[in-house]
Amino acid sequence: MNSSKSPGLAGFGVLKNSTCHTEKKISVFFSIIFMTVGILSNSLAIVILMKAYQRFRQKSKASFLLLASGLVVTDLFGHLINGAIAVFVYASDKDWIRFNQSNILCSVFGICMVFFGLCPLFLGSVMAVERCIGVTKPIFHSTKMTSRHVKMMLTMVCLFAVLIALLPILRFRAYQIQASRTWCFYKTEHVEDWEDRFYLLLFSCLGFLALAISFLCNAVTGITLLRVKFKSQQRQGRSHHFEMIIQLLAIMCVSCICWSPFLVTMARIGISEGRSKETCETILFALRMATWNQILDPWVYILLRKAVLRNLYKITSGCCGVHVINLHMWELSSIKNSLKVAAISESPVGAKQMNLQPLSSMGQ
Repeated sequence: MNSSKSPGLAGFGVLKNSTCHTEKKISVFFSIIFMTVGILSNSLAIVILMKAYQRFRQKSKASFLLLASGLVVTDLFGHLINGAIAVFVYASDKDWIRFNQSNILCSVFGICMVFFGLCPLFLGSVMAVERCIGVTKPIFHSTKMTSRHVKMMLTMVCLFAVLIALLPILRFRAYQIQASRTWCFYKTEHVEDWEDRFYLLLFSCLGFLALAISFLCNAVTGITLLRVKFKSQQRQGRSHHFEMIIQLLAIMCVSCICWSPFLVTMARIGISEGRSKETCETILFALRMATWNQILDPWVYILLRKAVLRNLYKITSGCCGVHVINLHMWELSSIKNSLKVAAISESPVGAKQMNLQPLSSMGQ
């Protein structure tokens, strides 16, 4: 019987012939720890981002904060939903035949795995594109990248990720219980049908495309900011650009490190045409690496903030000494001045003073 076309029995052949054995206590421990740490980290990041959005009045950073909040909220719900289902599966001793007769739970699990996997990658690339436009085309960004447009972009990204996740269901292809019996995804064992390979390759290609767009846009943004820094002596007002590009670079590095093993593994399974040598342990390790992305993403916003960077600057300047600082005095003084300007601009009085400065200069 072809299990890919029989929703009620999808993946049950894997349960009978599974050779992938995982230690239950260790697996439950990992699932609970990942879910708890992810929920706490993303909740803390949401609080920080919402406070920054309410306090910061610059339109360029407001759009970035909206996208960042969407990314963190997506990671939070990913931990809540996927983590809760995984813990339930472990608590039920992975007896899918008993609680998954109609394959509803496996389908929901697979849809959530695809959606909460692709959506953060898409949002990371959209954030990189938004920041690239904000730096290279500031006038266009100030007129077109309004909060309403950013919310529309968030909605479109989520709808596209939902469409990709629902594609197998719309094609009457059930999600499969994997060999470890702990999660559901596209068919990864004995993949011979072109459509099963298509889903695996589609997932991998979209993930790599999102990472490539992030890399390209961040590179353009970084080069543009460095060129402005070298050519112009007036560095005020650009500290928020550098803060955001540092956060984007950190998100991109985390995503590449965490997601590359899983994306490469899925691509190799899709290309191998049923001759894949990927073991269950390899796939499970790649999945856990991808899970770390949703844990590390919020810490980018928790740690790479102006207040934290300011303290790091003070600690570094105190520990490194005068001789080391003199070698890069132009860079460190620029960062210090930018942080001061950013701190002043965040306060209501400072914002009014900075708005009056261009008028006074025009009068002169």
